[in-house]
Amino acid sequence: MADTSSLRMINLALQGGGSHGAFSWGVLDRLLEDETIEIEAIAGASAGAMNAVALADGLAQCCREDARATLRRFWDGVCEAARSSPLQRTPFDQMFGGWSLDHSPAYLWLDLVSRVVSPYEINPLNLNPLRDIVDRLIDFDRVRASPVKLFLSATNVETGRTKVFRNEQLTIDHVMASACLPFMFHAVEIDGVAYWDGGYMGNPPLWPLFDACEADDVVIVQINPIKRPGKPHSARDILNRLNEITFNASLLRELRAVDFVTRLLEEGRLEGTGYRRVLVHMIEDEATLSSLGASSKLNTEHAFIDMLFHRGRAAAEQWLAAHGADIGVKSSIDIRKLFQGEEDALDGYRIHRQAQYRKKPRIVKAGKDS
Repeated sequence: MADTSSLRMINLALQGGGSHGAFSWGVLDRLLEDETIEIEAIAGASAGAMNAVALADGLAQCCREDARATLRRFWDGVCEAARSSPLQRTPFDQMFGGWSLDHSPAYLWLDLVSRVVSPYEINPLNLNPLRDIVDRLIDFDRVRASPVKLFLSATNVETGRTKVFRNEQLTIDHVMASACLPFMFHAVEIDGVAYWDGGYMGNPPLWPLFDACEADDVVIVQINPIKRPGKPHSARDILNRLNEITFNASLLRELRAVDFVTRLLEEGRLEGTGYRRVLVHMIEDEATLSSLGASSKLNTEHAFIDMLFHRGRAAAEQWLAAHGADIGVKSSIDIRKLFQGEEDALDGYRIHRQAQYRKKPRIVKAGKDS
């Protein structure tokens, strides 16, 4: 049992990204192993929402080990369901394609059909094996009573706005709404409102971690690469990059707001307003995740999930060694660097406008001395 005086409290922000969420599982497993770190809240979308409820369920049972065990049972259940799935790598994929499903007949068929046929037509019964796994393995009574605050995002189909669900509301429908890919499943209706995947508008939502939590540190587990070198050429690669950009847009927008408020605080312009400094951290493995194709997000083979789990653990281990001491002290990522090109352009515009004002001649009215 850790000395409570030595606890470092953090909030977690978990992105969605299909089976790549197993990377976040590895991160969580390593963080739970460190008894000096206490998780106050988790914001999650899609796969991030799945990980969040599994962790919350486990902690509500007893302790960290229960949380680690519940997360493992969930992902083992995902792998077990994959045994009977037609979405399997071909021998060619296994030899040359890495972890992608690019040559899987079932994947190619699904990829093609989903572009022209609605899930209401191709899947009229709205079958979803993932729902059965969540229903079997997660106790939502415990989730609602969990000591960890949860903020799970979904996208309102009609308004296009983010809806954030909290512990006291959560049922399996809320989690499935957060993970509802509109090309594969029917929109999830809750109280007469239809929802799609939360990743579109809040992947994950950061603002509840600022508004409803005491911890100043937000640790983002990044599974959608922000930068991807090179220009995509194939239709599949273009679509994959567009999806990555879309699924990162809301996160980058909120990080820009964090940086803006931080600048104002540094300049002393928000004194007495109630705003506080937020410390931002990021655990990621861009080299590994950017090397994986879009189709691998539907790959739930045990070997692939296990690889991502261990990469997540390694990334968390590396982050703890390099930046664990920064918790409660300072941010370990330079948010401004993410927007460096934009900031340089804005600074150039400001200099240009200032020069214009300086060079602007005085207007001399008739009959008046200059």
